[in-house]
Amino acid sequence: MDIDKAIRTRINEILEEKQTTLTALCLDSNLTPSTMFDFMSGKSKCPKVITIKKLCSGAGITLKDFFDRDYFNDTDDVY
Repeated sequence: MDIDKAIRTRINEILEEKQTTLTALCLDSNLTPSTMFDFMSGKSKCPKVITIKKLCSGAGITLKDFFDRDYFNDTDDVY
């Protein structure tokens, strides 16, 4: 799995766990929804760590919680 797919997978898991929408999570995270919609649709590549940190803050989790999935250990891409 590439890193972009792993991040998209994790974001979708968080949305399901929190029973929320991407728009609501972005607004809670002080992110512009279009930023995440572009990433989730594949229009943009891997978000910056600060973007993921803001998303985590809005979801009430830490960066450690975000990346604490085995599939992040098996990513193909190196940026």
